[in-house]
Amino acid sequence: MLDLLNDLLWSKVLIVALVGLGLYFSIRSRFVQFRYFGDMFSIFAEAFQRQPGQLSSFQALMLSVAGRVGAGNIAGVAVAIMLGGPGAVFWMWLVALLGMATSYFECSLAQLYKRREADGTYRGGPAFYILHGLGQRWLAVIFSILLLVTFGFGFNAVQSYTVATSLNDTFGLPTWISGLALVCVIGAIIFGGIKRIASMADVLVPIMAFSYIGMALVVIGMNIGEVPEVLGLIVRSAFGLEPAFAGGIGAAIIMGVKRGLFSNEAGLGSAPNVAAVAQVKHPAAQGIVQSLSVFIDTLLVCTSTALIILLSGVYQPGSEEVAGVVLTQTALAAEVGEWGRIFVSTALLLFVFTTLVYNYYLGENALSFFSTKRSLLQVYRVLVIALVLWGSMQDLSTVFGFADVTMGLLALVNLAAVFLLFKTGIRLMRDYDSQRKEGVKTPVFDPKAYADLDLDHAAWPNKVPGTVPTSGTVSPSPVRQQ
Repeated sequence: MLDLLNDLLWSKVLIVALVGLGLYFSIRSRFVQFRYFGDMFSIFAEAFQRQPGQLSSFQALMLSVAGRVGAGNIAGVAVAIMLGGPGAVFWMWLVALLGMATSYFECSLAQLYKRREADGTYRGGPAFYILHGLGQRWLAVIFSILLLVTFGFGFNAVQSYTVATSLNDTFGLPTWISGLALVCVIGAIIFGGIKRIASMADVLVPIMAFSYIGMALVVIGMNIGEVPEVLGLIVRSAFGLEPAFAGGIGAAIIMGVKRGLFSNEAGLGSAPNVAAVAQVKHPAAQGIVQSLSVFIDTLLVCTSTALIILLSGVYQPGSEEVAGVVLTQTALAAEVGEWGRIFVSTALLLFVFTTLVYNYYLGENALSFFSTKRSLLQVYRVLVIALVLWGSMQDLSTVFGFADVTMGLLALVNLAAVFLLFKTGIRLMRDYDSQRKEGVKTPVFDPKAYADLDLDHAAWPNKVPGTVPTSGTVSPSPVRQQ
């Protein structure tokens, strides 16, 4: 059943939806992801700013990167190469470049339709722009259920499986022991709320991401003469010009799109849940920032894994003896020695740790769309912990198969909503563009110009003539604390 659903979703529907809509969004926005590419990096000026009770735009970016950078960047890339050949990497790049535009629009819309709670906190995401933008509560309910199942349960099982397999290969540690250890750590962290997660992520994520990229640069430097050939191999394989690799162009496209979406989540509807609660002066500003997380995830971290594997010479077409994260570890060990296995295991442990907590938060956010009863929250927490343990002891096909189906359905619902709200997204973008052309360094959102939309005026208060705009001066905690 999983294979049938996956084949329908990924070999037909989602390839057209992801690539087609990503291209449509890019062209209609005049490639907004490239026009504002330089502006994306200005967010790092916020790296050392700490404003109590608020989630800064930088923290939201780091939290999104923490969620995106995980098992998909190390194990997922290895699986894509193993089943789709080196050409899968090219399609991952394409999905990411187009997905930056998709991420821009979904995160801008999430900011626009966010709601302020009675206790002064913000909540938002696709369920909210589906409800308040499209007026379709039934579709918002379906999205929330899929988000809960995909991230709260499915993706957490994938993450725990990957880290348990990695530690087993490196240290011979039984997978169930790794699962229990993750359960203990995650169980302690999930009671801390999003502020604790964010304060951890904005420190830990840059360190772990740049360390991993640095290791890839070492491997590239050791094999600099072979890099042009490897890049050529990736491009040739992407178009079926290297028949020795996997199933040719079809397998390369399917695996590249599937693993690309799993890794960078552009269009999946996960990042908007975090983007919505950042404090910004204009919704489009957060859309620009969130596009950067897609670039970091795929163009930097995933490419690092791909080059480590392909430059090492360990990968052999058609061989499944070394699969998933073990392939990445074996490749690095072949280049720098056995301590490379320990490095990958350590990096993966940090990646997975932040991603597990991020996934839990997304599930909790989805759950709160239905009910805020504490008893229901406790049941959810128990189920998350159980799935983390279950995932650590499963096989590769079962874990990835389940996650792929729920991820595909989630993406379809969110992409449909973003497409239907695209005119509103373009309207926001043009407002931001016009202010920039007028010389405004930091454009400010004026809710009075959007009186026809179902906005929360507590989240976006109207400007008062003769005063400093207040749309970015509310100081809420990012989400409801349990």
